[in-house]
Amino acid sequence: MKRFDLSLYLVLDPDLCTGIGMIETARLAVAGGATMVQLRDKHGGTARMVETGLALKDVLRGTGALLVINDDVEAALAIGADGLHIGQDDMGSAAARAKIGPNMILGLSVETEALAAAIDPAIVDYAGIGPVFATPTKSDHKQPIGFDGLANLVKVAPVPTVAIGGLKSEHVASVFAAGADGLAVVSAVCGTPDPMAATLRIAEEIRKVSR
Repeated sequence: MKRFDLSLYLVLDPDLCTGIGMIETARLAVAGGATMVQLRDKHGGTARMVETGLALKDVLRGTGALLVINDDVEAALAIGADGLHIGQDDMGSAAARAKIGPNMILGLSVETEALAAAIDPAIVDYAGIGPVFATPTKSDHKQPIGFDGLANLVKVAPVPTVAIGGLKSEHVASVFAAGADGLAVVSAVCGTPDPMAATLRIAEEIRKVSR
């Protein structure tokens, strides 16, 4: 049984994290309560992903926070990451699972009820659901689904779910009310003057709803 906590899922964006960098952002965010860290670098190439991923792995060692690599199977394997996250336009989930083996966590982005319901829980471990709101961090995102859409997708998904898309600390209660297991944040932490304080604020809201 794979153990992972989706409650406060940080997605690192190299453009937003330029101030203090992705490694330091991740270190501070995990100190503030981030439970999972995804490295998303669409234009960096595998070599840069591996370099950054290995540095992240060092920073996360002993914290309990897990490292997930977006889209790049070769990088995920080279890093020895805890997980791989793929989108609908990346390789199929069965092909990804065949490459990463049975032990690595596999996440899949879904934007519609049909896609959420079609997830095979023998292959995929969690679903990233969204975008809840429009967000400038991902220019090619699909139509925003809102909290009602989130609730509908959560209901039909046969695996744990994490909401994504323009989410901030004030949205925590609505995300959990919709039934999701956590929220993924990008700009709410990346690029803020104090990533640890920003993450602490979100973690405190999560504590309130999970009491």
